[in-house]
This record gives sequence, C-alpha cells and structure tokens, in this order.
Amino acid sequence: MAEDEKNKNPEIVGFACSYCTFKASEMAGSLRMKYPEGVKLIQVPCSSRVDPAFVIKAIVEGADGVFVAGCHPGDCHFIKGNYYTRRKIAALKEMFNIFSMKEKLRLFWVSAAEARRFVEKVTDMYNDIKEKKNEG
Repeated sequence: MAEDEKNKNPEIVGFACSYCTFKASEMAGSLRMKYPEGVKLIQVPCSSRVDPAFVIKAIVEGADGVFVAGCHPGDCHFIKGNYYTRRKIAALKEMFNIFSMKEKLRLFWVSAAEARRFVEKVTDMYNDIKEKKNEG
C-alpha cells in the first residue's frame, strides 16, 4: 500500500434510520458536536430497508467501512424492523469474516435523543479503521 493511501482518512458510509439515528445526527449538529468528516450518512426509512447489497456496493466502491444504525430493539417505528436488521447484518458479518473484512461492518442502535452516543459510535469506528489502515 502506498504511503499516501495509508495516511488518507477513512471514508465511512452510514445507513441511518430516519426516526432515530438520523435524528440523533441532526441533533448532534444542532449541539455543535463534531464527528469525523469522512463519515457520510444515508437516511433510510428503517434500518431493515438496508439491503446487504448496498453494504457490499459501498465497500466495493471504496468505502473503508459501513455501519447500519437504527432504533433500539423494541422501539422500532415499524415494529420488528430492527430485529430483521440484526439477522441480516449478522449473516453479512459472517460473510465478511470469511474475507477477513468483519471490522468493516458495524451495527448499532441509537435513539433520537442520543446525539452523544451517535458521535461516540461513529468516531470510535472511524478511529478503529484509521488505526487499522495505518498498521497495514
């Protein structure tokens, strides 16, 4: 890997449910909380609407990491949406693990009132990926 690519900041694509996680990201912005600019959010109606193909496409097109984030289990506005999400992402992580890419995918739950949690989760992922890139 070239030295320039090693020092390049990670690009992370995040799929955020519109009712909880995306609202938390907006609140973080309103509160002037900062998170890495390499994190790009895509608003989805529910985390369960994220097709595993979207995650794979993001990685293939150059994202260093992808996260899917939604309402806490039991609080989904679509009743069971995040339970479906949990199963899909677990299966996708198994596939990623086969290719030694498990660390490129994360799933977490963030409610609309948890701006700080949102910032912590995406910043932790960003820093972990950056550290891993600089090792390799």
